[in-house]
Amino acid sequence: MEELYSKMDALKTFILDKAKNGAVIAFSGGVDSATLAAISHQVLGQKAVAVVVQSPLHPVSELVNAKKTAQEIGIALHIVKTEQLKNPDFIKNPVNRCYYCKKALLYNLSEFAKSHNFEAIFEGTNLTDLTTHRPGFKAIQEIKGVYSPWVDCKFTKAEIREVAKNLGLKVHGKPAFTCLATRIQFNDAITIEKLERIQKAEQALRRILNSEQIRVRDHNGLARIEVDPSKRNLFCNVQVLDKVAVELKKLGFKYVTFDLEGYQSGSMLKGV
Repeated sequence: MEELYSKMDALKTFILDKAKNGAVIAFSGGVDSATLAAISHQVLGQKAVAVVVQSPLHPVSELVNAKKTAQEIGIALHIVKTEQLKNPDFIKNPVNRCYYCKKALLYNLSEFAKSHNFEAIFEGTNLTDLTTHRPGFKAIQEIKGVYSPWVDCKFTKAEIREVAKNLGLKVHGKPAFTCLATRIQFNDAITIEKLERIQKAEQALRRILNSEQIRVRDHNGLARIEVDPSKRNLFCNVQVLDKVAVELKKLGFKYVTFDLEGYQSGSMLKGV
C-alpha cells in the first residue's frame, strides 16, 4: 500500500508537470481512462477535460456508459467523431491495425486540444498492457504532446483497479472492453456491416446469458463465441445452445461455435 501511495504522488506530480496549461484525457469510460480522468480532474480542476470517440467501432452502449462515468467524476466530457473506415490501411485489417486506428484518434484529439488551447493529451495505457500485443503504442510515441501517465509512473492494471476502488468509482471492476474491430480475424476487411453484426450478436448474448464478458469473433462468417471462463457452464444447456444459434444465424452468421477455453484477450493472434 505504501508503494501505491508513492506512485500516486508521482502521478500527480507528473500531471502537474506535463499539463500546466490543461490536459485532454482520451476517455472510453473504462477503468484506466476513468481513473486517470478522475485524478487529473482532482489535480487540474477545470483545466482537465475528457474526450470520447463516437465511432462504428464502439457500441452505443459504451458511449452511454462513458457519459455516466464522466458525470460521476464531475469532469467535462466532449465527443469527437473519427473515420477509421475511410482509411484503407485500417480496413485491410493487418496485424498492426491498431496503429492506424490510434494514429487517427490521436490526430483528432490533437486538433481538439489545439483548438481549445490545451497543452497535453493523456491516454490510459498501463504497464500490464505493454506485456501484450499493442501496436497502437507506437502511434502514441510518435505524436508530440501525448503522454501515458500510467506507464510513466509504472502502474499495473491491478493497481489502477485498486486506485479506482479507493476513489469510489463504479467502474473499478468493469471488464476490459476493446473495439469491435478486434473481433474480426486479421486480413479480413473491416466493414460497417460486420461491425454492426458483431455488436448485435454480443448484445443478444448478453441478454440470453446475463454475462458481461462476451466476445463474438468473426472468422469470415463463422461466429466463435468466447465467454468469461467461469461462465462456460452457461453453455451446458441445449435450450441455450439452440437459442444462441438461432439468434446469431438471424444476424447472418453461417456457422455458430463456442470456444471451449473461454474468453482470452488477443485470441485472434493465434491465427496469425
